[in-house]
Amino acid sequence: MKPTLSAKRPIVIKLGGEVVGGPVGAAVAADIAALTARGEQVVVVHGGGPQATSLQKALGIAPNIVGGRRITDAATLDVMKMAVAGKVNVDLCGQLMAAGARPVGLHGASSGVVKGVKRPPRVVSGGGPDPIDFGLVGDITGFRRELLDLLTFAGFVPVLACLAADDAGQVLNVNADIVANQLASAVRAAHLVLVTSTPGVLRDVKDPGSRLRTLTVAQAQAAIADGTVTGGMIPKLEESIAALADGRVGAIHIVGDVAVGDLVRELETAGAVGTALMQ
Repeated sequence: MKPTLSAKRPIVIKLGGEVVGGPVGAAVAADIAALTARGEQVVVVHGGGPQATSLQKALGIAPNIVGGRRITDAATLDVMKMAVAGKVNVDLCGQLMAAGARPVGLHGASSGVVKGVKRPPRVVSGGGPDPIDFGLVGDITGFRRELLDLLTFAGFVPVLACLAADDAGQVLNVNADIVANQLASAVRAAHLVLVTSTPGVLRDVKDPGSRLRTLTVAQAQAAIADGTVTGGMIPKLEESIAALADGRVGAIHIVGDVAVGDLVRELETAGAVGTALMQ
């Protein structure tokens, strides 16, 4: 079934830190402005891994990455606050303003708009046999939906940095894909768009022309199992499969290197410029 745009169900758009501030970020901002101008309710989630790593190195703090996941001590959390909730959030809001949208920058401590608890130690793939304590890293427990509704119903675009906060106000680092997928499920999004550095799910990672236009959940699971999908695309797909599993999200789109108008085209025609995952 072809998903359609609907102002009755929000659209969640996630941008990786690598695209914020550049031409892809500007193109996405232009399309978000176009969507909100026609009455769509859009919520943006962003990461900032490259910016955080760059700032860590500039400050003489060695990034500690285990199994592709950042261990977050107090100093690293300060870096995440400065880089992600600071520079990246401000730069993205600036791009959205320049495009004509009405962004509002937020983070977990913004009235608990992203709620979380500290993640307990756990065994992770690539991290060895023992449980890893990731420090001040959080698991999502919920969102302050009334704040998001207040903003989107009035035509504003909430721009959420990938930081959560617990009930005591402790800020926690969270992977942006996890925030976006769980937010999309919580708000019953019509669409979740993951803007990445790759053009979608590829049969051959070296060949952009091998893009898979659409995937069902079963096909995505098979592509992971048979080795078609590898590397960082595996956790991205796994998170998306979980978000689709309960039927609360209409479709999930993985896109990259988009120009102005591409994001709207992908939402109107699944698989037009990326890979669309559907039940």
